[in-house]
Amino acid sequence: MHRHLKTTIVCSILVALVFPAQAFAAEPPVELLWPAGAPDAKGDTPGDKPTLTIYLPEKDKATGAAVVICPGGGYGHLAMDHEGHQIAQWLNSFGVAGVILTYRHRGSGAGYGYPAPLQDAQRAIRTVRSRAAEWGIKPDRIGILGFSAGGHLASTAETHFDDKVYDASDAIDSVSARPDFAVLVYPVVSMAEPYTHSGSVQNLLGRNPSQEMLDKMSGEKQVTAQTPPTFLIATWEDTAVPAENSIYFYLALRKAKVPAEMHIFAKGPHGFGLGAKIPGTNVWPSLCAKWMDVMGLLKTE
Repeated sequence: MHRHLKTTIVCSILVALVFPAQAFAAEPPVELLWPAGAPDAKGDTPGDKPTLTIYLPEKDKATGAAVVICPGGGYGHLAMDHEGHQIAQWLNSFGVAGVILTYRHRGSGAGYGYPAPLQDAQRAIRTVRSRAAEWGIKPDRIGILGFSAGGHLASTAETHFDDKVYDASDAIDSVSARPDFAVLVYPVVSMAEPYTHSGSVQNLLGRNPSQEMLDKMSGEKQVTAQTPPTFLIATWEDTAVPAENSIYFYLALRKAKVPAEMHIFAKGPHGFGLGAKIPGTNVWPSLCAKWMDVMGLLKTE
């Protein structure tokens, strides 16, 4: 059997075992993020056209909360399976809508750096908020979740939500881009050595970014009292994106008196997604769900 086919079959079986109800559900709808064309688009290929993949929970289980999901990939590709579809299915399992954002990056289309990913993240939050009534979502329970470089994008979205990075094109763009909460999983946060991820920096900002841009895109330097509540996880074993990224962001949230929770686990290499096979670290999804509950995001009344 072809190796890639075998891998696909194994992954499908694992998803079916973990999320049996979702595994055989209809394919989730995929919509263009910018129906009239993305700002600063460089071409007309699929890589120039960001999308939203919409996973809505069963109506009798829905809590009204929703999360925009930003897969990682070093701003050079997107890890859509274990940091996208599996995450949306996990969110659905406890009544939260999961909306996967395929944002533009250096490896898509003709190649995109800043501000394209932030343009897409702001637009995604605005789109979900503008469709709240249609999708059974409460407009004040819309969060953003990101892994690795997607975690950097999520941290940027929660600290730069008022930045005007594109011109409004329709009614959606008049809606607030501020997420109500954020979840950062082994995130890139800082653009500064020695704790940053150099590949993400280069893909986002180019080979020789100015110190001004490095500071602007270092989330720990951009936290204010208006930054939304945040849940962070990292591991001691992660050498690709060290836990200091999460630690310094958490300390900045503390200083700004923004509610936050952080877990640094002993085990787990970078990029483990839900971490189902990593003892200890595999509790992070349940801890995150409990945090969302404690923050009042899962109330159904």
